[in-house]
Amino acid sequence: MSNAENSNQYSTIVKDGLWDNNGVFSMLLGMCPTMAMTTSATNGFGMGLATAVVMGASSYLVAVFRNQITTEVRIPVYILIVAAMVTLVDLAMNAWMHELYKVLGLFIPLIVSNCLPLARLEAFAAKQPPFPALLDGLFMGLGFTIALTAIGAVREIIGSGTLFADASLLLGNSFKVIEMRLLPADMGVLMMILPPGGFIVTGLLVVVKRVLDLRAGKEIQMAGAHAV
Repeated sequence: MSNAENSNQYSTIVKDGLWDNNGVFSMLLGMCPTMAMTTSATNGFGMGLATAVVMGASSYLVAVFRNQITTEVRIPVYILIVAAMVTLVDLAMNAWMHELYKVLGLFIPLIVSNCLPLARLEAFAAKQPPFPALLDGLFMGLGFTIALTAIGAVREIIGSGTLFADASLLLGNSFKVIEMRLLPADMGVLMMILPPGGFIVTGLLVVVKRVLDLRAGKEIQMAGAHAV
């Protein structure tokens, strides 16, 4: 490929991961951690980053060994690779981000059963060279992080009146600057930080994304019509 073709491919991968094929808002994958770990923006951010690291590393390894992995055993091998990366992330978070590790709890090991990493390994990493696969895994993971953080932020603001509460405790003292109280404590809507709130906020944000995509599509069609 030429440099221009590579640049176009990489920009498409980035755009797909962050927006066009966002794992939560477009493909509706990874709903278990999305519903469970978005009671606050901090929790969503931490869960998303852990998943992004696992996806990037797993995609790279699958792409490196794609010619040695036979069709018959590919799914068990993908699961084994993801499990190995999850174990490393789990141990690292336990060692250096222990408070966040305690909050995320069982959902870190459950990244192994998350549909999103396995879907990207099967659909993209197994068919691409290492660098595009790494890029796809990272940006799909970052798109997942953005989705979880956005859902957690909306739920936290309406449910508790705060934003990024306990960020310094869970992520480190340097994150204290982003801790905010936006509403009085007695104005919170409890339902938003309970399971129904996760479904409501996720559904509304999916609708917002679809509306924005439709508007963008119409603007492109109008621009093309005017050009003709």
